[in-house]
Amino acid sequence: MPTTKNVALYPDLSLTLTESGTGRPCLILHGGGGPATVAGLASHIARTALAITPVHPGWNGTPRPEWLTGIDDLALAYLRYLQDRGLRDVLVVGSSIGGWIAAEMAVRDTGGILTGLVLIDPVGVHVEGEPIRDFFALDARGVAEYAWHDPARFQRDPETLPADQVALQRENMTTLRVLAGDPYMHDPKLLRRLGRVEVPALLLWGESDRIATPAYGAAYAQAFVDGRLHVIPEAGHLPQLERPEATFAAIDSHLSDTAADPAGPRPAGEPSRGK
Repeated sequence: MPTTKNVALYPDLSLTLTESGTGRPCLILHGGGGPATVAGLASHIARTALAITPVHPGWNGTPRPEWLTGIDDLALAYLRYLQDRGLRDVLVVGSSIGGWIAAEMAVRDTGGILTGLVLIDPVGVHVEGEPIRDFFALDARGVAEYAWHDPARFQRDPETLPADQVALQRENMTTLRVLAGDPYMHDPKLLRRLGRVEVPALLLWGESDRIATPAYGAAYAQAFVDGRLHVIPEAGHLPQLERPEATFAAIDSHLSDTAADPAGPRPAGEPSRGK
């Protein structure tokens, strides 16, 4: 059964985390839509691994200290959590800004804690000629049109939502704007820094994503030493919701391929097992 707990990381910062399953640790990082967007993914991973799913501070009513103002702050906080627990051989799975957080963690992981990345339609880098859609300028209909392969299936009219849920979504967007609004949805230095990240990185991309296109994803994957792009048809920005079976199958394969090798780490640039 999943268990939820609060972990005091600093005197003024606690993390709310849900854990389920046993085995290799997998840190699962949600995007701007909140923890619900990765709940099914966490349940699937928990069948074969230890799924650790935090709520980013400031989402869903959780407190965010005033100093936590950037994606890099979240990346350092999660690395600190992994270090404090003594976890090793960690696979980080991140969706949208969660993928951005995972990438920022990888460039800062000097202790070799991370041994694999799965980035699902991540933002976070600047790619010339492939701008990230201005999410804050879109209404609910616009978000559905750009984010989903099948907008009619997933679009929800805000007028039909309970008032408390609408208020929570507004608070979440306020936090997203603080952390990722300026510069918009990217770290100008990240793309260059990814050239030093040697852990295998699988980038899953919905073919119909128009928040950040598959061409953006191809440039993102190419920036890693060992990066690979896998495009999922009939899916948009959240393929784990639109095409869960295809998404989970790709993640399962990467989970197996990137597990720590008893013989030691691979030399830089050597392909992961199973490729």
